Amino acid sequence: MADAAKRPTHPVLFLILFVPMGISNGYVVVTLAYLLAAAGIDAMGIAALGAWSLVPQTWKFLGGPLVDTTLTNKLWFLLSAVATGLFMIAASVITPSAANFTLIAVFSFLFSTASAFNALAADSIMAYATVPEEKGRAGGWSQAGNLGGSGLGGGLGLWLSQNATASGDKGFGQWLAAHTGWHSFAEAGLWLSQHVGAGAISGVAVGLVCVLSSIALLYVHEPVVEHRADSFGQSLINVGLDSWNLVCSRKGLLAVVLLGLPIGVGAMTQLWSGVASDWHASAGWVALVNGAMGGVLSMIGCIAGGWLCDKMDRMTALNLFSLATCLCALAMALAPRSQASFIWFVCAYMILTGFCYAAFGAVVLEAIGKGAAATKYNVLASIANFPIIYLSILDGKAHDRWGSGGMLITDALVPVIGTAVFLVFALLTRRFFKDRLEVAA
Repeated sequence: MADAAKRPTHPVLFLILFVPMGISNGYVVVTLAYLLAAAGIDAMGIAALGAWSLVPQTWKFLGGPLVDTTLTNKLWFLLSAVATGLFMIAASVITPSAANFTLIAVFSFLFSTASAFNALAADSIMAYATVPEEKGRAGGWSQAGNLGGSGLGGGLGLWLSQNATASGDKGFGQWLAAHTGWHSFAEAGLWLSQHVGAGAISGVAVGLVCVLSSIALLYVHEPVVEHRADSFGQSLINVGLDSWNLVCSRKGLLAVVLLGLPIGVGAMTQLWSGVASDWHASAGWVALVNGAMGGVLSMIGCIAGGWLCDKMDRMTALNLFSLATCLCALAMALAPRSQASFIWFVCAYMILTGFCYAAFGAVVLEAIGKGAAATKYNVLASIANFPIIYLSILDGKAHDRWGSGGMLITDALVPVIGTAVFLVFALLTRRFFKDRLEVAA
């Protein structure tokens, strides 16, 4: 095999590298939530499990300096991918029940923590492996991997669990043999379903996918990093200086402001299920368009949006994609309240949100360059989470006060205001940084 460093890295590899991150989220909020609800855990308990599993993602950027200063990116990825898969399998073999809830929550926290470090390593690998003209495609494929992983962790995990339950303990081995032709796999499935429950089938399957994602490491090279010094302390100082230089540059400062504003956040994706009754949408269609179909459409949007980001200025692309999402929300507000409208507009919104996700990835990759990439990427990603939270809250309050029409108009107008604020800031900083350059010269 030729040296991976001598070959260009195809952006599709980033889809594979970011799958474990998505799987860890989808497995908790869909598969484990379903299994625990079936075991009698109330909604508050399931919500607490989801929140607990998200805790490691909220302080993920604090792990950036550790990834940037110790071990290698490939080793970090390999160790964390294996840990994510094993902890997920461990959580799945525990029988869902009120008595075992705390233990399941502990393992969920552990595999979420491992997946956070997995994403940190993937961020750093991507930053170094991506050539400037492909940052848009890299951002698109990586976001598609995250979304696709969430679909695998949730959709595939739930499907396997349901089929295991429907087939029965004695019939599941025959079902696997008939559908896969792998009799040894069927026997293993039968043993798992008989001894540790149907949920173990899904956990083993998606856990192994996390581990196998490490195969992509064969096709990327380990970067040579300049911020690492002989001592750990000096390396940390260099990471801090590199991060400070990011926000002191015009491109970095613009990225911070852009990502902190409600631009291209797709906040309605958090609310569709809760307001679907306003459009008389059936539960089946809501589950489809806001679940599997929505995930696929978002992935398509990510890939297409990433390609477009490489054809224009990436910050401009994010603003344009955001405005297109606003037009979609506004058109939905004016359209009839019917199930057909709900299906078509939600699907369009999901695709456009994928475009925005790709542009987010492209903007971040372009702003951070190389250096302490894991730290810088996740500092910007943490900033980008805040607009999702506060615009979702604004949309929800608008629905309570003005109904679904007011909610959608709010979702359309607030990002437009955000884009206007960003344009003004960009114009002001252009003159400021120009004057600084003239003084330095």
